[in-house]
Amino acid sequence: MNESFDIAAVTYDSTFTNSKIGELQRNLVHEHLIKKLPINQKLDILEINCGTGHDAIWLANRGHRVIATDISLEMISIARSKQQNNNSNVKFEQLDINKLETFSSEHSFDLIFSDFGGLNCLSQNQLTQFFMTAEKKLKPNGQIIGVIMPKHCIIENSYFIIKGDLKKAFRRNTNNVVMANVDGTDVATWYYDPKNIKKITKNLFSIDKIAPIGFCIPPSYLEPFFKNKLRILRVLKNLDIFFNRFSFLSKYSDHYLISLSKK
Repeated sequence: MNESFDIAAVTYDSTFTNSKIGELQRNLVHEHLIKKLPINQKLDILEINCGTGHDAIWLANRGHRVIATDISLEMISIARSKQQNNNSNVKFEQLDINKLETFSSEHSFDLIFSDFGGLNCLSQNQLTQFFMTAEKKLKPNGQIIGVIMPKHCIIENSYFIIKGDLKKAFRRNTNNVVMANVDGTDVATWYYDPKNIKKITKNLFSIDKIAPIGFCIPPSYLEPFFKNKLRILRVLKNLDIFFNRFSFLSKYSDHYLISLSKK
């Protein structure tokens, strides 16, 4: 899997991080984090699947102490190149999420964070093991916040139905692995609705919040169509802000944010 993300790293920022759609979806996530994280407390945060480091640097600039990890050494290399003034609040390290139990045994964390489908790279057995290991890495009352792709996305369904591609229209709606294209390389992907996460984590975590991310803002592969239609994107952004108060829409969005607290 690391080879796939090494390939994707080269274009990841241009195709997602710095895209109009990517910025809008990430801003929604950041708004949730601003509301969720304490104002006057500096947290110890572990980020899983940090990609090219945008979220980690954002969290560090807010004063939190961040260790950001990714399986891809190329992603980590790009993330390190973005560090300004040798910001000591953030460290980037290579880590296979499936080897979390071996990582940083001397540290415990207030928050473990994974953005934009990082947890979708895990099979159900791997995801179950991740939550079991993550629970041990958290301080008392620690949290996990994940941004996950569900089994349905209304915009994606509609787009591919209009194109007459029914296979792609409903490709998420399966318990089996799907080879998803990420910047020109295939990545093994599993899709999870909120109820799947609740079932996996029920003995370890309580659910604090579930919110749709991208119910109206389209998936990033539609950037070529929308990048010059900024008025339409602004309307979709405002609709997304309105609808993200309705948690039941999470299973129909491009992503959803789920916040869990350690029992």
